[in-house]
Amino acid sequence: MTWLDLPADSLFGVDNLPYGVFSPAEGAPRAGVRVGDLVLDLAAALDDPVFAQASLNPFMAQGVARWREVRARVTELLTQDRHRAATEPHLHRLNEVTLRLPIEVADYVDFYASEHHATNLGRLFRPGTPPLTPNWKHLPIGYHGRAGTVVVSGTPVVRPKGQRKPADAEAPVFGPSVRLDIEAEVAYVVGTGSALGESVAVADFAERVFGVCLLNDWSARDLQAWEYVPLGPFLGKSFATSVSPWIVPLDALAHAWVAPPPRDPEPLPYLADAGKQGLDLTLEVRLNGHRISNPPYTSMYWTGAQMLAHLSANGATTRTGDLYGSGTVSGPREDQYGSLIELTAAGAKPLELPDGTWRTFLEDGDEVTLTGTAPGPSGSRIGLGEVTGRILPERPEPPAFWRT
Repeated sequence: MTWLDLPADSLFGVDNLPYGVFSPAEGAPRAGVRVGDLVLDLAAALDDPVFAQASLNPFMAQGVARWREVRARVTELLTQDRHRAATEPHLHRLNEVTLRLPIEVADYVDFYASEHHATNLGRLFRPGTPPLTPNWKHLPIGYHGRAGTVVVSGTPVVRPKGQRKPADAEAPVFGPSVRLDIEAEVAYVVGTGSALGESVAVADFAERVFGVCLLNDWSARDLQAWEYVPLGPFLGKSFATSVSPWIVPLDALAHAWVAPPPRDPEPLPYLADAGKQGLDLTLEVRLNGHRISNPPYTSMYWTGAQMLAHLSANGATTRTGDLYGSGTVSGPREDQYGSLIELTAAGAKPLELPDGTWRTFLEDGDEVTLTGTAPGPSGSRIGLGEVTGRILPERPEPPAFWRT
């Protein structure tokens, strides 16, 4: 219960309380918690300067005990009538604030944790051979991305340029991508890091990870196909990665934990997990307002805990603000695929939209929106927010005198 006038089916009730960074109509960026269509100014409501900053990193660095203390206090402020008079002045209407990138991204890693997605791409790219590479079921495959191009939802995405090799050409050409794609993902945000030489155990996941958000790993498939052998993704991925403005704390996901799919073979001991370390999250992908897919995160082969354990297994540092993505979330059915390359069979089966238009890959002006929900208490749902991006045309080359 809360003294706020919230709809009974609100995805952002007091059982959720995700964290973000916002700028009020007047004033500097600061940390806030979303409740309904309002944002609570934490610096003002809690009289704590750690929240009067343009990033959640200083708060996240305080550790899990502090995260739980603040969540309990915010819940108290929003549910007990005696706090209403003091708390209400610090609530801002969501449509009157500007949402910012919630964290200062330290490092960014993206994984490839969906067996369905990896199998689909293997069949497309390596017909006649086993779709999964020999190592896929032994370790969470990933690549290091570019932290500086992680952007908040609503930031336009400029069509990237790079080398690509048309199938009928003898040599590569340079120009804008013609196979621009999306990847519907869930991302994990590291709250407290680990030292160089230290490995993070699977069992320490909840002590290290602050929360989750939605992520769209925009992908230029033609650039990626030409460049990725032998070292993996580079310019085909590094131009933009969009994240939702709200980070849902792990404690809000208490009703969403499920057992992951059976593993065969059993992972090596450092990746062994037990019990409910998978997440029951339902995603939705919309293209120009039309729903095209509902990827189920429940089917993901590798868990967030295993990804973090493998990421740090060699002693690599982790830091407050590290962001790591799950890789494309895809289910077993066509209407559960989380990328256009799967939905259109690499362009061979164009996707018809309800407005009568067709797509193989993204065109200039297209807008993609990812949303997600998770189970809450008593059969309710909680929201993960949304991440949206619109494709802008390639930028022209600068005038010649700029290049001299």
